[in-house]
Amino acid sequence: MSLNAERKTSAQLVEIITGLNTISRENGSSLWRDVAERLASGRRRYSAVDLGKIERMCADGDHVVVAGSVLGGGKLEKKVTISALKFSKQAEGKISESGSKIMTLLECASENPKGTGIRVIR
Repeated sequence: MSLNAERKTSAQLVEIITGLNTISRENGSSLWRDVAERLASGRRRYSAVDLGKIERMCADGDHVVVAGSVLGGGKLEKKVTISALKFSKQAEGKISESGSKIMTLLECASENPKGTGIRVIR
């Protein structure tokens, strides 16, 4: 499946998709290719994940990637690093209260180009 980022109207989203695709190609990482494909397709394929789901599925110190948005439903008590396309205001507040860290998708891909040790939550 070829990535058709030209259909997207947001310049920021096009930059994220092409950046993830480039990192995937250079490092042979299928994780970043999968995230780029999800973002290049229609918004129906984007994920919307509550903090409660991240709390249930992860352990302290995990790195989580969401190909979509993180919502503020539930509690987050573990210290994790979360990368996503968007964060709700309530989610940002709860993440900072718990001592967790927020990263953009491109920062995460640049820091870990192979995608090792990352959990993708859908």
